[in-house]
Amino acid sequence: MAHNIDGRKLGRKHGARMGLYRNLVISVLRYETIRTTEAKAKEVSGQVDRMITLAKQGTLTSRRRIVAEMPDEPLVIDKLINEIAPKYGDRNSGFTRLIKIGHRAGDAAPIVQLELV
Repeated sequence: MAHNIDGRKLGRKHGARMGLYRNLVISVLRYETIRTTEAKAKEVSGQVDRMITLAKQGTLTSRRRIVAEMPDEPLVIDKLINEIAPKYGDRNSGFTRLIKIGHRAGDAAPIVQLELV
């Protein structure tokens, strides 16, 4: 995923944070909706938009960039390229939506639902 230089650190070191982002992006593309904290969702929504934009390009280079981001997820990559990207053919950006759900019971962190539009 993109390197997060000035964004949220989420109490994690760089490698763990990048792994978290990668897993969240894969989950959004696999299930088309996830529930997570607002901070994580805001960081990941732009990365999901970027992946969909790459898939819409349909070039070999864009496909290779997608595979580089998600090397062990062939089913998710196929779904992204063959199902999700064609759905947004006429849309330039804004492929994700955040819906506030409430607060987590343990620490009152704001919980949102991140979904594809």
